[in-house]
Formats: sequence, C-alpha cells, structure tokens
Amino acid sequence: MMTWRRAWVVGLCLIVLSAQANLLLGLAAFAKGDYQAALAEWQPLAERGEAEAQFNLGVLYDDGLGVERDRAVAAEWYRRAADQKHVRAQFNLAVLYANGLGVEQSYAQAARWYRRAADQGLSEAQFNLAALYEHGRGVIQNYTEAAYWLRRAAGQGHPAAQNNLGVLYANGQGVSRNSAIAYAWYSVAAMDGNSKAQFNRDQLVRALNPEQLAEGRRLADEYAKRYRPPPP
Repeated sequence: MMTWRRAWVVGLCLIVLSAQANLLLGLAAFAKGDYQAALAEWQPLAERGEAEAQFNLGVLYDDGLGVERDRAVAAEWYRRAADQKHVRAQFNLAVLYANGLGVEQSYAQAARWYRRAADQGLSEAQFNLAALYEHGRGVIQNYTEAAYWLRRAAGQGHPAAQNNLGVLYANGQGVSRNSAIAYAWYSVAAMDGNSKAQFNRDQLVRALNPEQLAEGRRLADEYAKRYRPPPP
C-alpha cells in the first residue's frame, strides 16, 4: 500500500510537470503568433480540466486567434475556468455577459462574475462592479456599494477608480461630501495620466477655499505615497 501511494504521488507530480510544460510551450507559441500551435498544446489540457488552459482557449476563441472567432465557445471555456476560481476567466466571462457577446446579455450575470473576481482582488472587476452599482444595472442602484468597490480598486492604484471615487466625494454620493478628499483622488489619478481626473480637479479647484485646497494637497501627497502603483 505504501509503495503504491508513493508511485501515485510521483506519477501525479510528473503529470503536473508535463501539464506545466505544455502550458509554457503554448505560451511560447502564442507569443510568436503561432496560435494554432498554442491551441494544440492547450486543447488537451483544457479538456482534462486545467483551468489556465481553459482560460487560454477562451482567449483564442474570444479574439479569433488560430480559430474562427466564436464568443459562445469562448464563454464556455471561460465558464469552466471561472468555476475553478480562475480570476481572469471570471472577469472575461462577466465582460461577455455585460455586452451580450456569445451569451444572452445579462447585467445580473455580469455582476455575479465581476463580484467573484472582485472578491479575489482584481481591480478591474472591482471598478466594473462599482459601475454597475452606480447605474443600477443588474443590481439595485447603491452608491455606498459603488464607493466600497471603487475604494478597493483605487487602493490598488486603479486611476479610473480613483477618479470615479473623487466624483462620489465631490457629489456626496455613497460617502459624506468632502471636496478635499475629492481633490486628492483626482490628483492621484491625474498623476498617472487620467485626463478626466485632471479636468475634474481643475474644475473643482475653482470652488475650493484656501483651507480646502491646502488639505486637498496634503491628502494628495499622502495618497500618492500610499496608492500609486510602484514604477516598473
């Protein structure tokens, strides 16, 4: 019994290593633009239940790389990977539902999958889920929830989320109105090239008194140290 168990573990390790090798071979082929070779490496792994390979097949079908574009097939591969908690598959599946690509358009399903990816910390999913709450699409409109998810994305250095969070603070939607905090979030987003944030900050400055502006600048310096992504 002990000998069999050891052999099984060694065999499992070899299978895992082989799967990893095939994934890497597929990635190398993909990087070279040889999408059919990538497909040949990933297809067997995906059919055996390898989430990363399933996600990669979804990308090929989603973009029509090495295969005829088929968003319905892409959605199915994304769904298989998403059910295994593959965060990018969850996000991409949500995008398909939000736009009705390969699946029946459903903001409710989009919200469901964005939330799963958002719960895993994906800032893009947090940002998109916040947008659904802001506009009441697939969920009941709730600015408090929108602010919560924007804050999580903004804290990871997501410039668009930082700008939108600034808008909520400027308007007092889902948060207490605070022009200095709005200025700070606009400023941090503008530092990373977000043109909307730069415009919003410049407009807001006209309405700030000297004390609010000083506080906004102080917070902007603090937020820049805490929430700007590190340089590459």
